[in-house]
Amino acid sequence: MNVKTQAAAISEGFLLDDRIRGVPPGTANLPIADVGEQNWRPAEGVMSLPVLTLDEAAFANNRQLMLRYISEQGVDIAPHAKTPMSPDLTASLIEAGAWGATVADIRQAAVLLRAGVNRLILANEVGGRGGASRLAALLKAWPDSELYAFVDSPAAARAYADAWRAEAGLTPLRVLIELGAGRAGARNMAQAKAIIEAVAQAGGRLSLSGVAVYEGSAAPARDGVLPVITDLLALTGELLRLVRARVGPDQPLLATAGGSVFFDKVVAALKPIVSADPRARLVLRSGAIFFHDHGVYERQLKALDERAGFRLGGEIVAAAHAFQPALRLWAEVLSRPESKLAVVGMGMRDVSFDQGFPRPLRLYRDGALQREIALGRLAIDKLNDQHGFLACLPEDDIQVGDVVEFGVSHPCTCIDRYRFIFGLDANGRVRHAFPTFFG
Repeated sequence: MNVKTQAAAISEGFLLDDRIRGVPPGTANLPIADVGEQNWRPAEGVMSLPVLTLDEAAFANNRQLMLRYISEQGVDIAPHAKTPMSPDLTASLIEAGAWGATVADIRQAAVLLRAGVNRLILANEVGGRGGASRLAALLKAWPDSELYAFVDSPAAARAYADAWRAEAGLTPLRVLIELGAGRAGARNMAQAKAIIEAVAQAGGRLSLSGVAVYEGSAAPARDGVLPVITDLLALTGELLRLVRARVGPDQPLLATAGGSVFFDKVVAALKPIVSADPRARLVLRSGAIFFHDHGVYERQLKALDERAGFRLGGEIVAAAHAFQPALRLWAEVLSRPESKLAVVGMGMRDVSFDQGFPRPLRLYRDGALQREIALGRLAIDKLNDQHGFLACLPEDDIQVGDVVEFGVSHPCTCIDRYRFIFGLDANGRVRHAFPTFFG
């Protein structure tokens, strides 16, 4: 990465001080552009702990891998920005070749629009009259934006249409008919056809622009999830053909799907249909894969490899090894009250735990690496608000003041605890501070 990746943050003139996680005590009014000159290193215990960091080389590796895959498959990607909610990191993906970005709600769209990211997929329903009116107000403020919004019911379509009639100066809203399983989305073709009719009755205030689905919402079914996804994607392809017949041959259409787990199934199912339509494009929305992790996504990429789902240069590539976990959580040992317990300063307020506890990776003492931690040798087995309970053995050399480097499981619910993500170089030193905007 380079300073260009921090363009949004620098232009806004962010100043760092010691009220922010990670920033050393006594720091005040430090321009974000100067953070790389401070020689901060979380392993040394000088930074305020706990702190979340980004391995910039790992992030760049993941970016290169996924964008190469996208290019070779002949599809596009709008990475889901809800994972980091960092305009700088999102912009770095677009600079590297991403088609656009995805957001989960209207406020997230506002964040990216203000940062200059103006091609967005709003991959969620916005509600009724209130949500539609708020979206209209946002796009009135950003008339040059290219935003695609999901719609999964005639009621939602009518709400959009009413809001757009009230703002006569707005260009028609691009809507994508959402199919779904386990979450939002029309459940069958009859429901989808009713939505299409509602869009047609909007008096030109809505533009039927394609179809959308999130196949990952079928995953909680666990048993038989792949057949459910296969059926859902087949229905999506059928709906895309129906939409094409409805709008005629010249209207550009979007088909969008694909989280960070089953994107290979999306490409296999929808790419042939999109390829047969010269005015359609397939856009994946994978976002967490650029960060990867030491938990849920590690497990899911192993499942991807079991079905030989990731190919580069025509060859099967082990995604679980090629992608690298980019996030780290650093915490200090506060207490060794028992021979089989060390208490670290990291709890539920500091790290994700909904998809597994953080994994200890390395132990540092006085800034020096003491040892790599073998998988399973040490483990967090409980978290309180501010404390992590690290199970160990009596012979483990763990002392008060040691710094433990952890991998995390589920980036999306970890980053949202931090106002800044500190980017580290290969020597573990802070080079950038990326602001986040979770509200």
